[in-house]
Amino acid sequence: MAVEEEGLRVFQSVKIKIGEAKNIPPYPGPNRMRDCYCTVNLDQEEVFRTKIIEKSLCPFYGEDFYCEIPRSFRHLSFYIFDRDVFRRDSSIGKVAVKKEDLQKYHGKDTWFQLQPVSADSEVQGKVHLELRLSEVITDSGAINHKLATRVLECQGLPIVNGQCDPYAAVSLLGPSRSEAKKTKVKRKTNNPQFEEVFYFEVTRPLSYTKRQFDVEEEDVDKLALRVDLWNASNLKFGDEFLGGVRVPLRVLGQAGVHDAWYFLQPRENGGKSVKVEELGSLRLNIVYTEDHVFPSEHYTPLRDLLLHSANVEPVSASTAHTLGEVCREKQEAAIPLVRLFLHYGKIVPFISAIAHAEVNRTQDPNTIFRGNSLTSKCIDETMKLAGMHYLQVTLKPIIDEICTEHKSCEIDPVKLRESENLDTNRENLRQYVDRIFNVITTSGVRCPTVMCDIFFSLRESAATRFQVDQDVRYTAVSSFIFLRFFAPAILSPNLFHLRPHHPDPATSRTLTLISKTIQTLGSLAKSKSANFKESYMAAFYEYFNEQKYADAVKNFLDLISTSGKWDQKSIETPIMLKEGSVKLTIKRVDGKGSKGTKGRFMIKRAQGRNRFGMKNFKKRWFRLTNHEFTYHKTKGEGALCSIPIENILAVERLEEESFKMKNMFQVIQPERALYIQANNCVEARDWIDILTKVSQCNRKRLSTYHPSAYLNGHWLCCKLSADAAPGCTPCTGSLPANIQLDVDGDRETERIYSLFSTYMTKLIKMQEACGSKSVYDGPEQEEYSSFVIDDPQETYKTLKLIVSAVQTLEHQHTKYKRDKFKKTKIGSQEHPIGDKSFQCYVRQQSESSTYSI
Repeated sequence: MAVEEEGLRVFQSVKIKIGEAKNIPPYPGPNRMRDCYCTVNLDQEEVFRTKIIEKSLCPFYGEDFYCEIPRSFRHLSFYIFDRDVFRRDSSIGKVAVKKEDLQKYHGKDTWFQLQPVSADSEVQGKVHLELRLSEVITDSGAINHKLATRVLECQGLPIVNGQCDPYAAVSLLGPSRSEAKKTKVKRKTNNPQFEEVFYFEVTRPLSYTKRQFDVEEEDVDKLALRVDLWNASNLKFGDEFLGGVRVPLRVLGQAGVHDAWYFLQPRENGGKSVKVEELGSLRLNIVYTEDHVFPSEHYTPLRDLLLHSANVEPVSASTAHTLGEVCREKQEAAIPLVRLFLHYGKIVPFISAIAHAEVNRTQDPNTIFRGNSLTSKCIDETMKLAGMHYLQVTLKPIIDEICTEHKSCEIDPVKLRESENLDTNRENLRQYVDRIFNVITTSGVRCPTVMCDIFFSLRESAATRFQVDQDVRYTAVSSFIFLRFFAPAILSPNLFHLRPHHPDPATSRTLTLISKTIQTLGSLAKSKSANFKESYMAAFYEYFNEQKYADAVKNFLDLISTSGKWDQKSIETPIMLKEGSVKLTIKRVDGKGSKGTKGRFMIKRAQGRNRFGMKNFKKRWFRLTNHEFTYHKTKGEGALCSIPIENILAVERLEEESFKMKNMFQVIQPERALYIQANNCVEARDWIDILTKVSQCNRKRLSTYHPSAYLNGHWLCCKLSADAAPGCTPCTGSLPANIQLDVDGDRETERIYSLFSTYMTKLIKMQEACGSKSVYDGPEQEEYSSFVIDDPQETYKTLKLIVSAVQTLEHQHTKYKRDKFKKTKIGSQEHPIGDKSFQCYVRQQSESSTYSI
């Protein structure tokens, strides 16, 4: 989800590899081991959880997590939890990385020391305050000063134990000060509107006495205002601290007025007195990306150069190929290039062109496409995008079965346990390999068209280049479909979304043995037993040393390398796209609707329960396939309700004010609407995106909708009293119907610009290499030998155009940053005052002619 900023869209995303933890403190008991898991949090909101690693003080997770970040945040946090025998979770420690520090760790494996977790330090959100110092003349004629403190509102407070009933405590800090005042409690909201004013006497008149002596005028600069936010709890442990701010009164300045937003801070001395090294450490690899995307016309020059790449002769002189030459890793270039070419329908001609060039440079047919070239990385990325659902429907059922059955399949005599039988294990493994081999080799009709077209091109180029080798037309395709697609998915099903987590060690070993065998079966090598270094694998492979396996592989490869013959849209088998447990309530429509949502709404609720209470929301298991959207009482039970995809008229967010609940969205149908609450903001976005995509081509989709509910006789959004009023807000949409290829072309072009900008010095060096190659004969200089330059003149022309396009965009980014800096006001809602920005705020105020924000 993009944030709009003055005609520019800002996208945030994060990719995290959670490696392992070490030196976790032992459990205080006879069994010193712990059962630990790790969570990923945006501030205090959990968005991902690893599986539990049992009985370990150095748990290895090996899990990857990627998400688009749909909101602003201050910290990316990681918590290690321990689950005891009573299934109670207790926090061991945390890692909290500030947003502005994420670039320090970009793409690096880093060990972070775990920090103590304290309720007083777990804060998020911001508060809006207004302070005003005014003179008051008393009855005796003395001048007194009073401080009026107005607590206006808060935003983004944390939700504690499923609720947030906040109030603010306001106190004036200074010598002999102990005054404290409280706002009213605001129920069931983490964005409370307080709008309350409190008065404090600041300057005492000389006639005021205390402790038998006169108190002269106080030094206002030594006073400070303290505002603490609390959650009103019904628990016996008391109210929970949500965060606070300390505002020195010197910010009032000469005008005596201060109006600003503040980030809430932890309570002073709130941390536990625990030595950091006693809590252990966590290894993480964090890649945080922020894309600033301008309107489409700014990218036209660079985009046109990229999309013309397939037509450039030779292709090594094209803009896309040049990107692969200058990037440190080919994968860096392949990801945005593939997404851009897929978006514009030009992926097949581009990959065909670079593959043909690579084949012509290959001397040995046995090494064809074996390197990490731009061609191989682009085909890998295309298969991941276009083939993900093909992989799901082909492998997921059998992978799920392997992961749940836990059959012993170890065939290495050295690793065999005493209770295991080698022959039984071999038979278990043989059956699994046979079943997976059969589902793969009979799945050709479901292979996506774009993959078939690419494989056809590979086959033709290889067969033309190596006409004597009759098997090269097969090995050119099998090196991708088996070696880089099916085998890795079997080996690491969590990385291909076939399983939610990394398998346990025993299952992972089984999958490794299966993957090795499938990879060898697909390779069509002449001496297959010799491919195994381990003697036990060579012996096991004798089970499959029959011609029928080779014939099945060749028939499968023939089928998937026949261009344009099969269409993935004709798949009749339901493909599971997403499932999970969320809360829902149902509103039924009793009238017919045309535009918007029309008819009388009624909430389905349990008898005798409060109409708007949390209990109206039932926790249900949701399941989405390419055919229907269903919900069940629990996972595995029959569907309580089934909604055909063609009946989904709109999928939109539901504003929080409707039920005072976050992360809600609505699925609108002809007869009723489902109001659903996801577990967190990332999950809500994921459900909305996938539901929108699968229903995008429905003919009866609505054009407008109501973003809020109809309650108390009117729509909360537009205030219209007619329950049949047409929707007041245009439906979001215009997303492509193809589930796999939902790509933002401008965003991908922006990413490519960013890569060119990063590697500008290599672009300049490549220009020098073109000049050197054109002018001088003889051996190529060593510093230029890494570049593939087939035509120096054409390559130089392309490089010159690339540099010009990149510099134009660079100027646009510089102007945007300069303008944004000029408009930034510290203390505004967009830029609240934080622990490091207070001095900047004071300096900014002193440079202006007034002292109000």
